[in-house]
Amino acid sequence: MPMINMKKTGANIKMLMKLNNIKVIQIQDILGFNTPQAIYKWLRGESMPTIDNMVILATLLNTTIDNIIITEMI
Repeated sequence: MPMINMKKTGANIKMLMKLNNIKVIQIQDILGFNTPQAIYKWLRGESMPTIDNMVILATLLNTTIDNIIITEMI
């Protein structure tokens, strides 16, 4: 069964942000977060964006959700 690797997904989000010159503060503003803590948790692989936020994130990063999420077979 496939399972999301949260750490690798977080690292992938970080890499895609760098490639697209997107800063945490920009994502925070667009998503309407009061603080950036949730985004930093995504980047560390401690949590995942909600599906709504993932759709917005994919658009910001010029990619698809499939290209953001890293899965592994368990």
